[in-house]
Amino acid sequence: MIVPSSLFASGTESWRGDGRTDEFDSVATASRALADGGVTAVTGAFGFDPSGTAALIAPERFARGTRSGASRPLPAVVSSALTPSDVHTDRIRRVLAAIDEGVVDKAVLARTLEMTFDGPLDPADVFARFLPGPDAATTTAFAVPLDPAPGRADHWLIGASPELLIAKTGRTVTCHPFAGTTPRGVDAESDRRAVAALRASDKDLREHAFVVEQIVDVLAPLCRELDVPDRPQIESTPAVWHLATPIRGVLTDESITALDLAALTSPTPAVCGTPRAAAARLIDEVEGSRDFYAGAVGWCDAAGDGRWMVSIRCLELDAAGTGVTTWAGGGIVAGSDPAAEVAETEAKFRTVLGALGVDPADLTDRSRPAPAPTST
Repeated sequence: MIVPSSLFASGTESWRGDGRTDEFDSVATASRALADGGVTAVTGAFGFDPSGTAALIAPERFARGTRSGASRPLPAVVSSALTPSDVHTDRIRRVLAAIDEGVVDKAVLARTLEMTFDGPLDPADVFARFLPGPDAATTTAFAVPLDPAPGRADHWLIGASPELLIAKTGRTVTCHPFAGTTPRGVDAESDRRAVAALRASDKDLREHAFVVEQIVDVLAPLCRELDVPDRPQIESTPAVWHLATPIRGVLTDESITALDLAALTSPTPAVCGTPRAAAARLIDEVEGSRDFYAGAVGWCDAAGDGRWMVSIRCLELDAAGTGVTTWAGGGIVAGSDPAAEVAETEAKFRTVLGALGVDPADLTDRSRPAPAPTST
């Protein structure tokens, strides 16, 4: 029996990979297989470090699919552990000190939430709970197996990312970076005030500019045309408002693939920081290893066309189907307020918690310290 090897869905379309003819634990090996013509498509995910661990699959078949909603009730959460707000606050202060010292201009810090359920979750059913509505123009739901990566047998990465990292069709390349965030209001008037404050926020506009500048730096040498709006627009998810900038370019060399472009542009300052290498080192020191969170998830076909999203608003489901790990982060720049940054992470957790039907008030063991970070 052919089993799903990947699932994706936007507000109006869906794609499905079935079976697998090969698998790859690095972007480089998958890219070579595409270049050699040995595979017709590659789907899956690669990690926060695009030169590191990947979980990429060559499906037997990758084509448009059909959308179907979730039909079964989910098990209940029996235990949970969230990076405590005081631990996250201390991390933010360490990053602010590094900014003052000129080590970085921006770094993105995330909190981790681990949950255990009293019964197994089905990956396809969880994916269905992340399906975006037809008005969610920028959101793509995904479910991809992580077993090509060492130590990830039977694990899945599932979520609904609002952020397009890169898409390529022929010579045309598009990006839709997000950076700069505020929680949605509780009513229409507070929502309007939230949008107005975000549009006028010097901190958020600076944070967003770092992202756009880096993407332009990567794409400009590869494009004969590049269209970049002067100011960001406002995009929404059910939980937060974002600053976003749609970028469109025309490639000089059509042979560069969507997978190659995704690896070149990832991680963006929206999930890492700037300068990129210094921010990544600081995140590893302060937060610890990220693995697949804030990497990229998507697909690339034999023609080099494809679509890759930033792997945020997502979860990793363990082999037993009962353990879930999820993350929420925010960009730290000069002037960031630690209390506001903690609140931003709590707003971003709502996407996963809402999909799983979990009330934040029901989470237990919230004060357990996070694991000590490790350096690599």
